[in-house]
Amino acid sequence: MKLAQKLLQLRTERELSQKTVANACGISRQTYNGYETGIRYPRQRATYEAMAKFFDVDVNYLFGENEQFVTEASERYGAHGMAQARALAGQLAGMFAGGELTDEDKAAVMRSLEKAFWLAKEDNKKYTPRRFRK
Repeated sequence: MKLAQKLLQLRTERELSQKTVANACGISRQTYNGYETGIRYPRQRATYEAMAKFFDVDVNYLFGENEQFVTEASERYGAHGMAQARALAGQLAGMFAGGELTDEDKAAVMRSLEKAFWLAKEDNKKYTPRRFRK
């Protein structure tokens, strides 16, 4: 189940409006609507934590299969890193669509590719002009 579906289910079960949830989480109603419709995803872990606290669920429940990876890429490398991580996760989902691997094997492959992604990002820092380095 994706984040959008989880948020919609949690909100409708409690018979709350989007505005109520958004205000409680410190975001705008439009932003929350984007999360609930699947148009956008939170860029920071703090937003996931605020929503999890409001709905009284574990923050890991809100993270989809690849959301934690994408969020961490966003926090480390901004919008460009997030786009790259989302593209990698999307390509992996397509690769796994055949159904030959067990869930444990899929998770192991994903962890290995995430590790390779982080190593490549660190290795490529040496090619970033000094003025853009943090």
